[in-house]
Amino acid sequence: MGRIVGIGACVMDTLMQVPRYPAEDTKMRALSCRQAGGGPAATGLVAAAKLGEDTAFIGVLSEDGAGDFLCRDFEKYGVATDLIDRKNGYRSFTSVIWLGQESASRTCVFDKGDLPALRLDDAKRRAIAEADILMVDGNELDAAVEAAAVARESGTRVLYDCGGLYPNVERLLALTDIMIPSEEFAMGHTGCDSAEAAAKKLYETYHPTVVVVTQGKRGGLLYDGEKTVTYPIYPANVVDSNGSGDVFHGAFAAGLCKGYDFEKCCHFASAVSAIKCTGVGARESVPDFETVKNYMKENGYEL
Repeated sequence: MGRIVGIGACVMDTLMQVPRYPAEDTKMRALSCRQAGGGPAATGLVAAAKLGEDTAFIGVLSEDGAGDFLCRDFEKYGVATDLIDRKNGYRSFTSVIWLGQESASRTCVFDKGDLPALRLDDAKRRAIAEADILMVDGNELDAAVEAAAVARESGTRVLYDCGGLYPNVERLLALTDIMIPSEEFAMGHTGCDSAEAAAKKLYETYHPTVVVVTQGKRGGLLYDGEKTVTYPIYPANVVDSNGSGDVFHGAFAAGLCKGYDFEKCCHFASAVSAIKCTGVGARESVPDFETVKNYMKENGYEL
């Protein structure tokens, strides 16, 4: 079974499901309220674990209620927590997310907290070197760059969930094997006016093995240096789209560990993400592998 380790944001989300977005300076009764774990690489690891892969998070969490919740949440879904440092006297990364029922969209307000930066020790470097895939998301940038360098020396593939246009991300892009940016990131970082042109420019600039651009409700495309291939979005009754991109990246990593080629990974990840959107919660709504396999077969695609 392939081992996937990840470095990035780990967030305690408060999910508020509302009928519609309220006007400013008004009150509205929520349809539901719950806490959930979030963060791109962290949620991607949960998705991969639920799909049958061996995963571990490398990071720093506070010794407060939010940190306790996030550790328990990882453990609940089978993500190893032995590479997490706990720090006392700090404030966790938290967010409040409104899930609009009418629009099937989400709005997020977050507080990054004040935890110290992640530092890699020998145990963390060894885990990276022994892994099949290192997932990163642009957060904890210095540690992620160091980890990616360790991965490159060891033959561990680096999968970068490129979502935020953070300063100096080109340091991490240069060490990436599987580059999966959102369309917004790809076009914003390159200045290109189309996703296809942006994918080609990213490939030519940073020389990854593949670039996969996610395009939300339009599916996406991949470019491997020779050809561009599109992949579809799979049908779903969307209840909660929050975290769907995070789940896509985790499912893509799981697909790689299962031996799928890049195009099949795109279809697999798109299907997993679609099923996730039918329930509330980025992590709890991720399906298991057999559910995905049956769903894809029902929609005309055999794994």
